[in-house]
Amino acid sequence: MENRIRLSIAKRKIGSILFGLLVAVLMAIFISPFLVMVLTSFKTNSDAFTIPVQLLPRKWVFENYPAALSAIPYFRYMGNTILITVISVIGHLLVTPMIAYSLSKIKWKGANIISGLVMATMMIPITVTMIPMYKIYSAIGWTNTYIPLILPAFFGKAFNIVIVRQFFNGVPNSLIEAAKIDGANEWQRYSRIALPLCKPALTTVGIYAFLDAWSDYLAPLIYITKPEMYTLSLGLQQYMSEYTVDWSRLMAAAVVFVLPVIVCFSIFQKNFVQGIATSGLKS
Repeated sequence: MENRIRLSIAKRKIGSILFGLLVAVLMAIFISPFLVMVLTSFKTNSDAFTIPVQLLPRKWVFENYPAALSAIPYFRYMGNTILITVISVIGHLLVTPMIAYSLSKIKWKGANIISGLVMATMMIPITVTMIPMYKIYSAIGWTNTYIPLILPAFFGKAFNIVIVRQFFNGVPNSLIEAAKIDGANEWQRYSRIALPLCKPALTTVGIYAFLDAWSDYLAPLIYITKPEMYTLSLGLQQYMSEYTVDWSRLMAAAVVFVLPVIVCFSIFQKNFVQGIATSGLKS
């Protein structure tokens, strides 16, 4: 009996060690590009391509950061990006839970069909709708404005709707029915009962919306041609000339570009993980 217990404990320890090694290897794989980017930002441009490759800089060049931020109108582009990102996140957080609640908790004819169609749209590639959407916005005269970058957020995104809908499916109907018996109308049941319960799911939606808007490259490339309206994702291209690329300054600018994403995720990490976990409840 004692031998079995010892063997079981030994197996658990070995399993924990193997799991820890696996996590460490995966972490190293995922963090290595970011680590290379940070270290390259402190190198000279020639030092970035030395053979054999050296991870650490031979000479630490801290001037790359102020030089990178002054080489282009960096803070103007950051202001444009912040404006688009903030409005997009607000749009997603306003519209997504309302759509999800109507598909999950309001009984109306065709709700299941609409839910299926919403999920089906996730399989449509962006390249299919890219040209038709550009023609529509161009005909309206909305090119070279931020409207094409912001407006879609106020119509919901299928992936976000599915996440919040699954969360609402896990909310007991008895809570909604109790509020109905107490005389609460549909809006009160949504805003006072259901919405406060889905904060983890909304945090997940907010982070996804932030990442999409902050790092979006394709949409600004299509709709924005005026340099003063560039976002950061477009502005970073200016470190690339026809013949050369200033990699050290580009990496320095990229590090500053990524920092808000890291800060956002660090602050809301707990709620983000909780939202992902709870959105998988049975429907």
